[in-house]
Amino acid sequence: MEIKNLISIIKEKISKNIVCEDLKIEDKSFLHKNHKGNDGSRFHIKLTIKSDELKDKSKIESNKKIYKILDEEMKEFIHSLQILII
Repeated sequence: MEIKNLISIIKEKISKNIVCEDLKIEDKSFLHKNHKGNDGSRFHIKLTIKSDELKDKSKIESNKKIYKILDEEMKEFIHSLQILII
C-alpha cells in the first residue's frame, strides 16, 4: 500500500469514529530507515489529534480506542504509531 492511501484510510476511520476538532497525520517512516527487518512495506505514523472526546479519557483508554479503530492497518501496514492528543 502507498503511504497516501494509508493516510487517507486512517483519516477516514478516525474522523468517522472520534469527534475531532483537528487531525494531523504524518509519515515518519524515515525514522526506521536502517532498522533491521524494515523492508519499506510498513510505516511509522504520527497522529496529532485535537479532540475533547479523547482528552476526557485516560491516555490508555484513548490509545486503546485508536488502536481498535486502526486494528487492521496496525496488523498489515503500520510498524509504529505515535499518538499525540491535544
